[in-house]
Amino acid sequence: MVPQTPCRRSTGECAKSVTTLPDYLEPGLDIVLVGINPSAFSVQAGHYYARPGNRFWNAAYQAGLFDEPLAPENDARILEFGIGLTDVVKRPTRTANDLRAADYRRWAPVLKEKIRCFRPRIVCFQGIDSYRNYLRHGESLPAPPRPRPGRQARGIESSVVFLVPSPSGLNTRYSSEDLVRCYRQLGALRDELKGA
Repeated sequence: MVPQTPCRRSTGECAKSVTTLPDYLEPGLDIVLVGINPSAFSVQAGHYYARPGNRFWNAAYQAGLFDEPLAPENDARILEFGIGLTDVVKRPTRTANDLRAADYRRWAPVLKEKIRCFRPRIVCFQGIDSYRNYLRHGESLPAPPRPRPGRQARGIESSVVFLVPSPSGLNTRYSSEDLVRCYRQLGALRDELKGA
């Protein structure tokens, strides 16, 4: 059975059947950042992007997504900057390679419902595989072979979709500078849509 998501501030109600990280979601966010799934390390720490090699917090701050440095320990504060956090799959694993197709079939529709409920301006997938698997299992669409980072042609509900590389330290295809550049483009899109 797929958990239901209420259209109100969410701190993990949809994942009660799984020990995982809470969602940080509320209506009217500028950006919802969507990871592929929580790492077992982050779940044990109780915070998003907690592994020391993960580049998210530093790169997003350098790009100006938030006005002050944030760290895993104060991840819930990200809501103060109009940004939410969730995942395509809420089941934690050691690495994303441990996910199965059944995980995406179960959780991708839940993510789609969260987006429908909370209606952020931008849904930003962190990682090419997170986006491709969402399309396949949340939208029942063939995934593009290698989508490129940046704004995507297809939105979700009323939300614009943006793609950044995975900030995981295991993702050596993209440098920290590449990540900062992508997050800066995301921030520019946020500012453009807020001004529209």
